[in-house]
Amino acid sequence: MSHSTYFNPTCRSCPRLAEFLDDVKHKYPTYHALPVAPFGDPAARFLIVGLAPGMHGANASGRPFTGDYAGLLLYQALYDFGFSNQLESTALNDCLQLSNCRITNAVKCLPPQNKPTGEEIKQCNSYLAAEIKTLPNQSVILALGNIAHQAVLRAYGLKVTAAKFGHHRFYDLPDGNKLVSSYHCSRYNVQTKRLSMQMLAAVFADIRQLLDA
Repeated sequence: MSHSTYFNPTCRSCPRLAEFLDDVKHKYPTYHALPVAPFGDPAARFLIVGLAPGMHGANASGRPFTGDYAGLLLYQALYDFGFSNQLESTALNDCLQLSNCRITNAVKCLPPQNKPTGEEIKQCNSYLAAEIKTLPNQSVILALGNIAHQAVLRAYGLKVTAAKFGHHRFYDLPDGNKLVSSYHCSRYNVQTKRLSMQMLAAVFADIRQLLDA
């Protein structure tokens, strides 16, 4: 299944984000500076949901969590637990492939100061909802951070109070899928020791067990 069913590379539905990307493209002509497509196995049972592209990461490279600090822990975990053929994600042409895993974002466009508005998160939620509907039965959705966690709940038509965000927590979703929440693997969270590689690995170990069961 092509990701064209749940992603629009020319979307300009959020005026603030569209104008910001135009400015970024002018300042950094070599950057992707467009909506960033989901990346990975189109038939995956494991979906990772981040917040939004980073300025010098996904916004530059055109691949989620690629080219900035936030991807270091994530792609290491994906490699360690058999979801990736490479330890690092550096560029679109680096031959990296994901197996039974796909990475997407709650907001597909780079927001100013890495902070999308509530309205922008809601506007982009239809894409996430459509992507979730393509998941096979008994899939696992990993939400990195509270905004991604709430975006998944919203995509299911649930209230954000239906499941409280917390690190390494598991929730049953209405369609039989599992939602797992984790602290985001941002530089800030790692440097402040809110999240470590060991903590993220523990989350991945349980996800791997769920998928293999």
